[in-house]
Amino acid sequence: MLAVTSPIMNQIGAVFIPVSDIERSRNWYCSLLGIPADEEVLFGHLYVIPMQGPGIVLDSKIYTPESILKVPAFHLNTEDIDAAYDFVKASGAELLTDIENDHWFNFKDPDGNVLMICRC
Repeated sequence: MLAVTSPIMNQIGAVFIPVSDIERSRNWYCSLLGIPADEEVLFGHLYVIPMQGPGIVLDSKIYTPESILKVPAFHLNTEDIDAAYDFVKASGAELLTDIENDHWFNFKDPDGNVLMICRC
C-alpha cells in the first residue's frame, strides 16, 4: 500500500470537555491536577488547562445535559494509583469504580463527565 501524503498530523492536540460553569470547572480541574487556576477564560466559555502532552479544553458553550461524557474519552496518568484514588475520594468527587486490576478507576467531574485515572 502506498503512503498517502496528508496535511493532518497523527497526534491529538486537545480533548474538549463540556462543562456547565466555566469558572467552577476551571477551579475544580486545576485543583484536581494541582495547578494554579490563573490562566484566563477565553471568549467567556473556554479554558485551556495547561497540560504536558495533549491539552484539555473546558468549554461551556458546547454543554448540554446530553453532551456529558458517559465513558472516559481519555485517562489521566498517575504513578501511585492508591494515592490518586484517595485524593479523588477526599475531593468529594463521585467514584464510579474501585481501583480495578491495581491499575485504574473511574469517577465523575462536577457536571457528571466520566473521567479515568490510570497507573502509568
